[in-house]
This record gives sequence, C-alpha cells and structure tokens, in this order.
Amino acid sequence: MPTLPIDIRTGTIKKDRIIGIDLGTTNSLVAYMHGEKPAVIANKHSKERILPSVVYFDDDFNAVVGSAAKTFLSVEPSRVIYSVKRLMGKGFADVAADLNYLGYEIDAQASEHICNIMVSNGHETRRFTPVEISAMILRELKKWADDYFEEPVSQAVITVPAYFNDAQRQATKDAGKLAGLEVLRIVNEPTAAALAYGLDKTKDGTVAVYDLGGGTFDISILKLEQGVFEVLATNGDTHLGGDDVDQAVSAMLAAEIKTQLDVDVYTSDEHKQTLRIAAEDAKKTLTTTAAAKIELTLDGKLFSRVLERDEFERIIAPVVERTKRPCLNALRDAGLQAAQLNAVVLVGGSTRTPFVKDYVSKIFGGKKPFDELNPDEVVALGAAVQAGVLSGDTNDVLLLDVTPLSLGIETAGGVMTAIIPRNTKIPIRVAQEFTTSVDDQTGIDIHVLQGERELVKDNRSLAKFTLGPLPPSPAGLPRVLVTFGLDADGVLSVGAKDQRTGKEDMKKINPTYGLKDEEVEAMLLSGFTNAKADVEARMLIEARVEGQSVLAAAEKARRESRAIFETLDAAERTEIQNAMAALKLSLAAEDRKAITSLTEKVAAATANFAALIMDAAVQQALTSRKINELE
Repeated sequence: MPTLPIDIRTGTIKKDRIIGIDLGTTNSLVAYMHGEKPAVIANKHSKERILPSVVYFDDDFNAVVGSAAKTFLSVEPSRVIYSVKRLMGKGFADVAADLNYLGYEIDAQASEHICNIMVSNGHETRRFTPVEISAMILRELKKWADDYFEEPVSQAVITVPAYFNDAQRQATKDAGKLAGLEVLRIVNEPTAAALAYGLDKTKDGTVAVYDLGGGTFDISILKLEQGVFEVLATNGDTHLGGDDVDQAVSAMLAAEIKTQLDVDVYTSDEHKQTLRIAAEDAKKTLTTTAAAKIELTLDGKLFSRVLERDEFERIIAPVVERTKRPCLNALRDAGLQAAQLNAVVLVGGSTRTPFVKDYVSKIFGGKKPFDELNPDEVVALGAAVQAGVLSGDTNDVLLLDVTPLSLGIETAGGVMTAIIPRNTKIPIRVAQEFTTSVDDQTGIDIHVLQGERELVKDNRSLAKFTLGPLPPSPAGLPRVLVTFGLDADGVLSVGAKDQRTGKEDMKKINPTYGLKDEEVEAMLLSGFTNAKADVEARMLIEARVEGQSVLAAAEKARRESRAIFETLDAAERTEIQNAMAALKLSLAAEDRKAITSLTEKVAAATANFAALIMDAAVQQALTSRKINELE
C-alpha cells in the first residue's frame, strides 16, 4: 500500500529538506522554513543558535569547530583558524596586509591563487585550504540540522556578500560539496536579509539594505513592486567589517601597551589573540554601556584602562566612514536620492553599535534604520526563505539580482564592447553578433572583459579563447554570434558560434581569475572619474577603425580593379589619391574630427569608382549566367 511521508512538526507532506546557511566571517548559522516562517536551528545539546566561524586543530589534527575552538585563541593561536571567509578564492598577495592580525600562518610559497593555511602540532605541519576550513564549519551546521530533523539533510542555500567574485562564489560551492551538501543556490546576503524582513509583504517602495558584518560590507538598493524584489544597485567593500573595528581598537591598545609596558604584542601570536579578544569584548560592552574596562596581563605585566564610548567612536569612525562612499554610489546607480527611500534596513552584527546606527541615519537623510530583527540572524533566515522557494514551500517571492560590473569583449581598436551592462538583472543570457575587420582571418579571438572603462587596457581580463579554424573570408563577411550567460550564482559562461560554418566554442570562466579586494571599488570609481576622457578615447579609436576600414577598402579596390580605375579622368583619380593620402596621414594623429571628415571625403571621392566596380561585377555575373544557359 502506498504511503506518504508526513512532517510531524508541520503536518504537511514532506518535501526534500533544503536548509539556509549564513556562512559568515565571524559567525555562521543554519535555518529552515517552519511552516510559513523561517527559524534558526540551534545546537541540539548546547542550544547555541550561532556557531563561531572558528576551527581548532588538536595534536592529532582533529578539528574542533565553534565556541569550543574559540577558547583556544589565546592559548594556542597558531592552531586556531578564524575569519577564513576573508581568504576564500584569494592568493597570498591578496591577504598579505592582514597577516599581522592573524594568529595562524599562511604559506607564502603556495599557488598565487590559493591561501594555504599551515597548522603544526610541533612535530608535523599540515596545510589546509580555506575551502577545507569552510567545509568543516558547514559540516558542523549540517550536523545541527541533521540532529534537529533526525535525518540527514543534503541540500542547502548558502549566502555570500554581493561583492564576492566568481572565485569566491565557486570556493563557497566547493566547500558545501566537501561538507556533503548540494548547494542549490548562492544568494547575496543583503538580498537574503530583505527576504527575512518580509519586505515582499509590505507596500511598494525602495529600501536600502545596509549590511556591515564581520568581514564584508554590502549596500543594496531594492525596489519592491507587487511583491517582486528587484535589486536596482549593489555596492560595497569585500574587506570591511567588524574585524576592522577590532583591528582599529587593537592597534590603539597595542601602541599604549608598547609605551606603558614596553611589550610589543605583535611579536607574539598569543599576545595578538589576547589583544584581539579584549578589543572584541570591549566593542560588545560599549554597545549597551558608556564605558568598558580592559585588563590584560602580558609577560607578567598588567595593563589596565577604561575605554569610554566617545573615545571608541573616534577610533572606529574612519572604519565606519568607509561605508559612506559605497552607499552614495549605490544610490547614484539606482537613480535615487536618499529622500526617495522608504526604509533603511540594518544587517550584520556590527550594526548593533550605536555609532553605526547614527551614522547610517545621517547617510540616508536622517531616516531611522529598521533593526527589529536580530542582525546576526536575518541573513540565515532569508536563506531559509529562499530554500523554501526552491523546495516549493513558498511560491510568492520573486527575486531579481543584478551584476555589479559590466561584462563584454574586446573589439577592433582595443575597445571594450559591453554585452551585459552592470546592474543587469541575473540570471540572464544575451547574444550579440560580431564580424571581422581584416581580410582572410582564419580564427576569431574572443577576449572576455569585466569593468566600466571604455578601453581594454583599463578593464579586467577574465579569459581568452579562439574560435577556429574558419575558412578565409573578406572582412565583414563572417557572422559570429557571441553569447554571454550569467547564472543565478553570478558565474559567467561565454560561447561563440560562426553562423556560416556552425563551428562553435564555449568557455566557462576560470574562477581563479578573482578580483583583489582593492580592485573591486576602484573599478567602479575609475569608471565614474574617467568617463569623459574614456569616451573621447573610444570615439578616437572608433574613428580610426572606421578610417582604416574605408582606406583599406579603397586601396583594395584600386589594386584589384586597376583597369576600371584607369578609366577615370585624371582629376577624379587625383582627388581619390589625395583624399586617401590625407586620411592615411591623419590616422597617425589625434584629431578625431579630422579623421572623421577625411574618412567621409574618401568615401565621397570613391563613390563613383565603387559604382563602376559594382556595375562591372553585375555585368560579369549576367554574362556568366547567359553562357551557362547556352551550355
């Protein structure tokens, strides 16, 4: 007799379990849809709802994850791995500036695309990748879910910062797979937060989601219309968060300790971690009180001082102020003024700080931010809502993300032609037709680019491949369809197909081509600041390309149709030759208007010549046809 599996908690027919996971820099959480509402899953034994994103390795290299691992930070810091999210999809050079703040060792000799974390028990040293460490954290969260449901869970939605590049998104997927989870969707954290707040149930309008977490900052401008989420713009900083606040306080304390006790905390891993924990504790205390007492014993010497909130705010102000520019950029990209926003939502544990709340209010025209939900939990809750959509538990939410940087290819003259402009909704698939500018090309080079500048040299190269071999053809004859596909996780695939021969090739962009942190914001900023000069440069290049094309066609016609050229009167031949010589000379100069004018002059001078060539070709074709008919 057939049976139906019933979920005894909800009384509904069981579907495939899909959990939502917030894999955070400082803390991680797992959640699920409990009926119509998302809920955080707690550890079955300790009842903890938040898992510190910390891993400790014992003498036998067994991994201890979470709060228990955190207790070893000041005892055996070299074996405690934290803030690993900062290392995802990056190379040693990308994180070199942070090494002073890490109690563990990064292998400087490893691949330029991977940070290998070195852990030693005194006798043996082992290397772990950030993906492996993240997988340990995910595996622990999976265990929490398995214990709660009393059955294995194998599918998940995992959130990432909106500014995570392809390398970091792929690394997150790999970590999930290593943890025994099929990652069905990667969701941007601010987008998840919007889902958690149930903004789809509110009236239409625009909302700014300000997400300042442990290691990343994201700002998203969302448009809500009839229950549909549309991300109008995103911006942020992949290297800004609560960790930076801790580092700012730590640096101040370290300087005082050096002066008062003559102890350099940065020469000892144990001291660094002791100081880091003290800074973090002080930050938390100052969230609700006006002062925090700090006491540390270093090398047998006591350091004691009281940190008051106003001093704390002066220390962290430069860190928090770094969030202003991305917010203004996002508003500009969305075509909005702060006054046009209906609401501002706070996400991320760092937004608990009163100074942050006040500063955000000032950025957005005095609006009081919404902070009703636990800022540590909202992203996980939103991931659970998205998991519910995928599992069929929720069907009234439509989510449209956007890509933050333009994607395109190199075209003649070294300019970038955008195929998917920035802030285009994803997932998306776009096709555009291109041709050749040189005769007898047997291959077409596809150079994939990302960025906001007009010239190839100023943008980021993602990949290169060649479509070929192709039959030699005159310039302009081949028709190559280039297709760009961006999936829901922001991963790019590029295809090229020759329409005549049917030959095609496809490239999955190698995720190791990741942006460095400082390049993320710089690419957008450079696009804005250089816009006028870039457009002028592009127009000059395009004028040259057009001029070169017209000149090449005229030279070819004169060479291949010499007999017809000689039938022209001397004055017309001289006019053509002089116009061509002048155009050729102008192409080496920088005067765009002169190039355009002389290109038009050559086209006009050769118009009669071109018509005679065409007439001769038609006559030849008709003659050949009559001969064939007679035969």
